[in-house]
Amino acid sequence: MPSSSDLARHLSEVHQRIAQAEAAASRDASSVALLAVSKTFPAEDVRAVFEAGQRAFGENYVQEAVAKIAALADLRDQVQWHFIGPLQSNKTKVVAENFDWVHSVDRLKIAQRLSEQRPDGLAPLNVCLQVNVSGEESKSGVPPAEALTLAHAIAALPNLKLRGLMAIPEPAGTLDEQRAPHRRLHELMDTLRADGLELDTLSMGMSADIEAAILEGATMVRIGTAIFGARDYSH
Repeated sequence: MPSSSDLARHLSEVHQRIAQAEAAASRDASSVALLAVSKTFPAEDVRAVFEAGQRAFGENYVQEAVAKIAALADLRDQVQWHFIGPLQSNKTKVVAENFDWVHSVDRLKIAQRLSEQRPDGLAPLNVCLQVNVSGEESKSGVPPAEALTLAHAIAALPNLKLRGLMAIPEPAGTLDEQRAPHRRLHELMDTLRADGLELDTLSMGMSADIEAAILEGATMVRIGTAIFGARDYSH
């Protein structure tokens, strides 16, 4: 288990990587937001990373996430919780009630349920449309050719705010190979914006490909391993 000082050091190192990538891409400093992916890690690790300055956390598993949000209830007003995993219809109500963002919307039915189940009094739920940018059969996400129609339908829902696009490209070896799918997602976002959608978020890039994603315009990177360490899925 990493100590609080280890976690703070890892967080600082990730910020340095982001800053270096921003500079390499001739982008403004702090133009890329960091989402710390805390799935499978305990609430005390999240608290330690919070105390080191992080405010946005990503979770993949509904039950685990809701328990963690409850355990950290004293931080709720200061933390943004992002749901980034596959979302089934029977879990939308819990997500609509507990999260600030959902990155993994890829079907209109899911978006409609999130909108209907968002409690009165909460701000609209920020959502990203997940795109299967690499065309992998095993991956969630709307095919790029269907993204425009679905994005307009989601943007019309009352209790959601469509913020942008998210993708999980298949792993690639070289920087150029990593850049290609991120470039496709950025080009798709440009197409959607040209069609009148007000989007500001490109959620792409993880621990292994931060640099490629930032070179291609990521505005939010989702980083877990580089902050929290290797995951143990045995439990």
